[in-house]
Amino acid sequence: MSGVSKIENKKDLKREKIIESASVLFSRKSYHEVMMEDVAKLSSIAKGTVYNYFSSKEELYFSIMRLRMQKLILSLKEKIKDESSSIESLHSFIVHLYMFMMKYQNFFLMYRKESLKAEHELCSELVELEKELKNILADIICSGKSEKLFRKLEEDFAVNIILGCIYGAVHKDIELNSGQDQMIKNREKLFEFVLHGLFSGFEDNKALPLKGKTIVITRTVEQSKESSEIFRQLGANVIIFPTLDIVPPDSWKDFDEVINGKYKIDFIIFTSVHAVKMFVKRLDELHVKIDFSKTNIVAVGNKTAAVCEKNKIPVNIIPKKFSAVGVIEEISNFNLNGKLIFIPRSAIGKEELPESLAQLGALIKTAPVYNVSLPPKEKISSCIEELNNSKPDLFVFTSPSTFENFLQILSVKNPVQYFLNFDVAAIGPTTKTSIENTGVHVNVLPDEYTIDGLAKAIIEYYEK
Repeated sequence: MSGVSKIENKKDLKREKIIESASVLFSRKSYHEVMMEDVAKLSSIAKGTVYNYFSSKEELYFSIMRLRMQKLILSLKEKIKDESSSIESLHSFIVHLYMFMMKYQNFFLMYRKESLKAEHELCSELVELEKELKNILADIICSGKSEKLFRKLEEDFAVNIILGCIYGAVHKDIELNSGQDQMIKNREKLFEFVLHGLFSGFEDNKALPLKGKTIVITRTVEQSKESSEIFRQLGANVIIFPTLDIVPPDSWKDFDEVINGKYKIDFIIFTSVHAVKMFVKRLDELHVKIDFSKTNIVAVGNKTAAVCEKNKIPVNIIPKKFSAVGVIEEISNFNLNGKLIFIPRSAIGKEELPESLAQLGALIKTAPVYNVSLPPKEKISSCIEELNNSKPDLFVFTSPSTFENFLQILSVKNPVQYFLNFDVAAIGPTTKTSIENTGVHVNVLPDEYTIDGLAKAIIEYYEK
């Protein structure tokens, strides 16, 4: 670090120290009771030095409010920008706002005392920041209404009610001096309370068949968020516990050889969303464009097909059964003699599909386009903490890897003992077999091997 950088760093630290000390005083006393001498004394900084940073008590007070509000709004926008649905955005908004206010408790107490009447320029700026905060929430509610997830209600009314609930919960937890474990529980209860108030199902007196159930979803981070929406709409409390991370393969050599124009590809079979995304990513890296007009594209599952279409890959075949058997049944109607079938897939892809197609006379080329690894610890530390502080009813596993990685992440030595008091759901027979090979009983297996099919099977299981 250069000499100038060190000086700037010291200045920033001193400024933050002044702000923290002033926040403590302003949160405990009225504005008029706080003197700059008090701030200097509490921060152990000379009064003259305090004035070097803030020319007046008014500037100090509004600087605290403005800086914290700006930080809150920027961090909220960052949290929400990648969410896939209004329910996930609502969850991120509530959890982050609650945790931010619990982290900066003195600011929260100042903020709740501030009337924001815009009597001068600084206060006017705070009024605009508060409007921006409310607009973020209003946009989420508006999106939820357009998606028909939230019922029809006036946005301003809903925003004020929801913020009131969040601030009330923060105030209570500050008074109770709630610990980290309790805060994690309370923020999820708060989200569930707000979601049930907005949920469109109440408008038509629809039941929430999974209300009161806590379900643990184990997939990739992205997939877990998508899947959680389905279960939350059904009333469940969802714990997202990613057990997979999708990374590039160790080598692109096999893929590049197929794509470089040596072969005329008659069929491409995409068996997952990940395969499509990594296929497209590699084409972009190679600056290669493929003419798909003379190639039959097979997409296993509607979501895989949707991602193909989104990336301008025209899908010709979606098997009725979302499995290797379903693919074989569908394309065995073609004359496969001498036809080249390319299967971009996971580095640990099973051989059932390529071997069966080869027996029908096809020439098979497979290439890894992604690998599955354990997610980094920093991605899942909070998930582990949440799971340890919860009482799940059901664990959902969507592949053998999700189950095996779950055991590894939590260092589960005795799976039978661990899952003894929980229900377990598997998305398909392969996953079920893998789980039951450890002695763990699988309670739920859907007829349709998709998350929607699994949700339906779970509802039926609990109705019984």
